[in-house]
Amino acid sequence: QVQLVESGGGLVQAGGSLKLSCAASGRFFSIDAMGWYRQAPGKQREMVARIVGGGSTNYADSVKGRFAIARDNAKNTVFLLMNNLKPEDTAVYYCNADVYSYVYSRSYDRYWGQGTQVTVSS
Repeated sequence: QVQLVESGGGLVQAGGSLKLSCAASGRFFSIDAMGWYRQAPGKQREMVARIVGGGSTNYADSVKGRFAIARDNAKNTVFLLMNNLKPEDTAVYYCNADVYSYVYSRSYDRYWGQGTQVTVSS
C-alpha cells in the first residue's frame, strides 16, 4: 500500500505564495507521473499540474506562469510552488501518484493524498 501525505496549505492574501509538498511512502517499485489537482466548493476536481518521471510537465491554463511543479525522485516527493495567488485558487489541493507496485507490473495504480486546504483572501 502507498500513502501520500500533503503539507503546506494555509491562508494567504492575494498576490502571496505558498509551497505544497507531497511525500509518497510504502512498498512499491517505482512512481511514474505525479500531480496536483484541486477541488473548489461546488466544482469538479481539476488538474493543476503534472510531472512525469522524465521531468516533463504540464499545467492548467489558469495557473501557467504562476505555479511550478517539481519532484525529488530520491525522496518520492512532489512539490507545487504557487506564486501570485488569486482568490479563485482557493480549493482543496490533492496530490496523486501513478505507482508501479512491482518490477513486473504492467500497469500502475493511482493513489491520492487526503488533500490540503488553500485559501486565498482578497
